[in-house]
Amino acid sequence: MRPYENGQTKVQRYILAMAKDQHGCRLLQKIFDDGNTQNVQIVFDEVIGHVVELMINPFGNYLMQKLLEVCNEEQRMHILTIVTREPMELVQISLNTHGTRVVQKLIETLKTKQQVKLVISAIEPGFLALIKDLNGNHVIQRCLQCLDNEDNKFIFEAAAKFCVEIATHQHGCCVLQRCINHSTGEYRERLALEISRNGLLLAQDAFGNYVVQYVLELQIPSAVSKLTSQFKGNYVQLATQKFSSHVVEKCLAVLDDQIRSTIIHELISATHFEHLLQDPHANYVVQTALRVAEVCNL
Repeated sequence: MRPYENGQTKVQRYILAMAKDQHGCRLLQKIFDDGNTQNVQIVFDEVIGHVVELMINPFGNYLMQKLLEVCNEEQRMHILTIVTREPMELVQISLNTHGTRVVQKLIETLKTKQQVKLVISAIEPGFLALIKDLNGNHVIQRCLQCLDNEDNKFIFEAAAKFCVEIATHQHGCCVLQRCINHSTGEYRERLALEISRNGLLLAQDAFGNYVVQYVLELQIPSAVSKLTSQFKGNYVQLATQKFSSHVVEKCLAVLDDQIRSTIIHELISATHFEHLLQDPHANYVVQTALRVAEVCNL
């Protein structure tokens, strides 16, 4: 850290410039590796006024990730205070290609309830924007992975409230499945219930069908009952559509024999059954139905 001896102003200019340079950034990260808290403090003091800028920088983001790993709790709290000071600032950082990595690291390294509360308060207003964004959705997923159920309550509640909008989105549908996977008890029940209430609509959607299939695999009785009550009488129509045909096949694969019998009966009772055999989607459903009927003696 020789430049530090040449004056505070020069150090500040030097370290900040290094942080935004590919090789300089790596050198600063190596300095952290020696475990010297004084060196961490020196770098911290010179970058703390530029944390937002560095978080979204192609090279500076790596330094910020490393800093979050080695900083003490007072320093972490200082960083948190800065990035949560302005409304939606942390959301905007999360939406950035480089910033999302730092926010994920920030979530991974949270140590106290106060820190968790600060982050949740900062990202909650931007939940929908985050969950539907290529970069931002990973921040929500990191919350699911690192925070407990009670802290993730804001995610589960928002996911249930906006389940159709999320389930029918390219990125949202994947995160919604993660929400179900990480939730337990009443949170999982409510998510499954909200999805199943919109089952007929979601089953026919390019992305929503995956969410419906996921819920079917969980075999939550109340959700299955609500889904199959909507599907009943519509299996032929669903079988002939690209996305919903996969849902019908999933029903045949994972549900009980009574429901399977209902599906098979609807298919073979179709007015023009031969059309189903020639249909580009329904023919696969019929093949699955025949296999199931043979195996289960239906």
